Amino acid sequence: MEQKNVPLNNVADFIAGHLLKPYYICSVNYEQSPIMDKNVISEEQKKFARYSKAMGHPTRMFILELLSKQSCCYSGDLTEVLPIAKSTLSQHLRELKDAGLIQGEIESPKIKYCLNQKNWNEAKTLMKNMFDI
Repeated sequence: MEQKNVPLNNVADFIAGHLLKPYYICSVNYEQSPIMDKNVISEEQKKFARYSKAMGHPTRMFILELLSKQSCCYSGDLTEVLPIAKSTLSQHLRELKDAGLIQGEIESPKIKYCLNQKNWNEAKTLMKNMFDI
């Protein structure tokens, strides 16, 4: 990058004109913005963020789609379908379960997983309401 020689009396003008140009991401009046309120994030937004985090991986989306098309699935069956290690599959299932999107029932020696219909419906409703879908 070429350097410009700027006379000292114009340094402030140069900085103000070239280096400190305002960049606008969106037009928000921060004095009236709810961001200034400490309780701006609703419980619904927190719940939806948790569900979204759990859905934030393609493998987890595959598992959710599979479970939405059948009543339930055994973890051993998933290892035959997905080309991932059992430990990795367990981590994905745990993330979905911790978020409340699926539920597991131990039927020794396997674990049967199903969608948690109540929470799944809540996640869909939150998305519809939040984004006016």
